[in-house]
Amino acid sequence: MFEPITLTEQNFQDEVLHSATPVLVDYWASWCGPCRQLAPVIEQIGMERVGKLKVGKVDVDDQPQLAAQAGVQGIPYMVLYRDGRPVTEAVGAQPKRALEAALGLEQPAVGGDLAA
Repeated sequence: MFEPITLTEQNFQDEVLHSATPVLVDYWASWCGPCRQLAPVIEQIGMERVGKLKVGKVDVDDQPQLAAQAGVQGIPYMVLYRDGRPVTEAVGAQPKRALEAALGLEQPAVGGDLAA
């Protein structure tokens, strides 16, 4: 079963900033309804990209310093990090396809013509 990484001030640098693999970080809180609604979507995105994308979660109540560093103003807030740098972000609960598009994670259609 897929399990996102719980990110803290202690492991954020190793798990995200020094990761050779892109990392999708979900900034959330347990009291946030839209965050709970989005959680299965985030997990599905991670399951579909095992080995190509890591998924981490930052509880903004437990890790306010990480939330402040990321500039979190509202949750859910997702940031895609590549080579230790934030490259795209998305705010709010969204359908899977919309979230993937916002984060640049669209997958080509199976059997689709990529040259078109």
